[in-house]
Amino acid sequence: MNIGCCTITWGGVAGEATGVTSVKDLFYRANGSMSDAIRDIAAAGYAGVEMFDGNVADHADRPDELRGELAEAHLQLVSVYTGANFIYADILPDEMHRIRRAAELAATFGAERLVVGGGARRAAGTQDDDYRRLGESLDRVADIAEGFGLAASYHPHLSTIVESPGELERIMGLTRIGFCPDTAHLAAGGGDPAALIRAYPDRVRHVHLKDFRPDPFAFLPLGEGVLDLPDVIAAIRESGYDSWLMVELDAYDGAPGDAAAISKAYLDRLLSA
Repeated sequence: MNIGCCTITWGGVAGEATGVTSVKDLFYRANGSMSDAIRDIAAAGYAGVEMFDGNVADHADRPDELRGELAEAHLQLVSVYTGANFIYADILPDEMHRIRRAAELAATFGAERLVVGGGARRAAGTQDDDYRRLGESLDRVADIAEGFGLAASYHPHLSTIVESPGELERIMGLTRIGFCPDTAHLAAGGGDPAALIRAYPDRVRHVHLKDFRPDPFAFLPLGEGVLDLPDVIAAIRESGYDSWLMVELDAYDGAPGDAAAISKAYLDRLLSA
């Protein structure tokens, strides 16, 4: 399997401020230096990176800059991550405009995959129809991605309507999009990550790996939490998935490059066992 790293650790995630009043511009963005992230990820021995749509969009008018940095670091842009509410009919066209833009940018920079999260939780409570709306929207995401030669996958995420195993089961029956298991989010949502991978082996199209500690709550570098990561890798292998494993960590108290190196060393040991 190939091992990549997500750039979110370099500055954490933020949303584009203009998106408050213009949904079509609501990109994700890591606040740190992507040049530093690329150098640190390469130094830790990774082969690829995943970036947010906003950070890739920053290079839309100067594509050779990002291509040059990736080439110098001998890194591949594997995937681009974006997301949306997906359940509100009035803003869905603008959200799909942005998804299309993210897919276009991903293809421009040679990425293979588009990863999305989302499915808003309403202030008044989730409606049964919200899952149908989300499923239909995710099918449209898959169509858009395929139109640009990308494979699309859905990332269950805390704060969305797909946190728990039951919610995941519900949405998986309503869409054909691929499944991107995120080990820490699945565990924090009350699930067993390995068991959920085994439940949907034919749907796994992308993987996010990070460790988890429930009390006090924290996402952690691989090997520093409570997850049974050997069983996760076993489940991935059983599924037949033999492609990119993307290490991801939202934030780290120390240098983000140190966190990337810790996870890479752990994963190298695990894969060689």
